[in-house]
Amino acid sequence: MRRFYYFSLTFLTLFACKNQESELPREGMWLAQLEVMDKERLPFNFNLKKGESGYVMDVYNAGETIRVDEIEIHNDSIKIKMPAFEGYILGSFNDSVINGKFIIESLDRIVPFHAVFGDSNRFHSSANARVNVSGIWETKFSPDSEDEYLAKGIFSQQINKVSGTFRTNTGDYRYLEGIVDGDSLKLSTFDGAHAFLFTAKATDSSLSGSFYSGNHFKEPFIAYRNEEFQLADEESLTFLNEGYEEFQFSFPNTDDTLISLEDPRFKEKVVVVQIMGTWCPNCLDETKFLSDYVKTKKQDNFEVVALAFEYAKTKDLAFEGIERLKNRVGVPYPILLAQYASSSKSKANEKLPMLNHIISYPTTIFIDNKGKVRKIHTGFNGPATGQKYIDFKKDFDQYIELLLSE
Repeated sequence: MRRFYYFSLTFLTLFACKNQESELPREGMWLAQLEVMDKERLPFNFNLKKGESGYVMDVYNAGETIRVDEIEIHNDSIKIKMPAFEGYILGSFNDSVINGKFIIESLDRIVPFHAVFGDSNRFHSSANARVNVSGIWETKFSPDSEDEYLAKGIFSQQINKVSGTFRTNTGDYRYLEGIVDGDSLKLSTFDGAHAFLFTAKATDSSLSGSFYSGNHFKEPFIAYRNEEFQLADEESLTFLNEGYEEFQFSFPNTDDTLISLEDPRFKEKVVVVQIMGTWCPNCLDETKFLSDYVKTKKQDNFEVVALAFEYAKTKDLAFEGIERLKNRVGVPYPILLAQYASSSKSKANEKLPMLNHIISYPTTIFIDNKGKVRKIHTGFNGPATGQKYIDFKKDFDQYIELLLSE
């Protein structure tokens, strides 16, 4: 009888372990969807697999792969913390379904999240593509309103698969991926900070649709084919106000020590000042570029310093975000806390009154070795913009070399 008891206990233990193991999320491709406005769903794909120290996840957006390695599992609960940014996914699961929410606490944003195993299609089409949207599109967001702004749509279509981005005067909308379903264009991206969905009716010469950001914002857009369309020069938008000859600041670093351009570290050196936020994907793209540039070039007379405008609700949380970004990216230059509890551009201007305005995060200021502002670049067009990004990297290197040679 005792032998039977031990046998039964051993069997039940093994069965329980096996059953528990089978209920873990399955390895392979998943389709995730975020519920935005108008009952629309924003899809993206990810690949889940077990690494040496737990699960890792690769999130796919066209030519971009985002590695996520901070995944916590407890019983049937899962927390997926996106790299560099504050946002995280919190939910419950079985082996083939995850239900939960995408949360950004500092902004009080909660977006319903659902994922299913085994579906590698981002969007599902019901009809063959009747138009081809490849090419350049002159675009107006919030047309005929006081909030109207221009963008440049850049798309490539293969059969019904579409990739590309929208460039604006303040940066790009990063890697967009989607389809043409009949005469409907659908594009999305998810990077852990922003969740973007674009839907539009398409003809051979026009687009008319809506842009959704999470479940808190929606605006209309229209676009027309125009292969010659160009946005305003990024170096003509922001400049020093009359009466100011230098760019000045004094903000604390993560040790709470005030840093300014008067410090010996920056004196008689070429300095690039990055106005940014740890919550900003375009800023992350620029931070990666600047970090790689500093590490690769290692010029003695060149420095980079970042001024962070954070929406984290407390100073401590803002510094946590800065440290997280520095550690995840390996940022070799100081990031100073210029503002917390708001990323308002008008409030940022109060901190930096020498600028005519701040219309974009990031904004990048080039200062020569005599302390004179030589150029101000508004926005950042990252790797999703293709040739534009390649040209920018070349121009940046040539300009820094020019300043260093003076």
